[in-house]
Amino acid sequence: MKFSLACLLGGMAMAVAASGALAGVRPALTGYSEGAQIMHVTPTRDQIDAINGVVYAQVKSLRAVRQLHMSFLVPRNGDLKPAILYLPGGGFTSADYDKFIEMRMALAQAGFVVAAAEYRTVPDTFPDPVVDGKAAVRYLRAHAAEYGIDAKRIGVLGDSAGGWLAQMLGVTNGEKSFDKGDYMNQSSDVQAVATLYGLSDLLRIGEGFPDDIQQVHRSPASTEALLVNGPAFRDKPGAGIGQTPDKAMQASPLGHINGKKPPFLIMHGSADTLVSPWQSQRLYEALKSIHSPVQYVLVAGAEHGDIHWFQPPVIDKVTQWFRQTLGAPIKVSQDKRDHPNANL
Repeated sequence: MKFSLACLLGGMAMAVAASGALAGVRPALTGYSEGAQIMHVTPTRDQIDAINGVVYAQVKSLRAVRQLHMSFLVPRNGDLKPAILYLPGGGFTSADYDKFIEMRMALAQAGFVVAAAEYRTVPDTFPDPVVDGKAAVRYLRAHAAEYGIDAKRIGVLGDSAGGWLAQMLGVTNGEKSFDKGDYMNQSSDVQAVATLYGLSDLLRIGEGFPDDIQQVHRSPASTEALLVNGPAFRDKPGAGIGQTPDKAMQASPLGHINGKKPPFLIMHGSADTLVSPWQSQRLYEALKSIHSPVQYVLVAGAEHGDIHWFQPPVIDKVTQWFRQTLGAPIKVSQDKRDHPNANL
């Protein structure tokens, strides 16, 4: 009997100890800690999950179907988070969407779901990039629950040609002609636009530059001309951007300044020798003229996409502006946290 009682008491003690461990009681730092340097860590930020290779759209060409991809940075918590869609620059000829990790990671650490998307470029022509950008926004809304996104708060960020595309998404809110493809029951409108050294007027990219630079932009081989008019082929002669001003303005953000616009943050480098700072000045003036919320920041001494744009003051400015404009993540109830995807 004594032996049985002792075993019972011992078992109870072990059960109590186990239940304490399960309840989160930390074991004492004894024995196995001999000689170790003890580090005490207080968690201050969320884990960020990287999700790559997501197909957000499929587009048909003459003989093939092309998949368009995006990648995600998702703070791992149960909050309902605003989302930022990043659109990369590349002179209208490339869309390397996994770049600018410094900016994207800072936005994720600030509590945003950050999606980076590729889009069609030259030799594809306008409006294909805008169609793709809007498809990416619709995808985010259609899959908001899977990534913990607040579908009512989606912003867009782009640099250079990606800045042009971000601007186009913002100024064409409500224009249905660019909405094609999947998830047509979702809105492609965005609630905030940040554009870095972007293009607002394809007719005047070299404004204020020496004439030899402006002559380059008059060429039918300039990338903006190829975007709008395509290459010369068979019975199509191609054309310089200035030869088709109506088409050029339809493909320019300044050609869509009417109606209500989302808030804009416009940033440009004062020393930019590739895209004239007048591009951002003109956009700022146009948005101000219709009393649309807009901030314009000129980064002193910054060239086009140079090291200035990777520094904390620039990244912090963009991050803080999105937080002020879109708001902070929203805490959700415990029952929603128990959802299988609630940890995203």
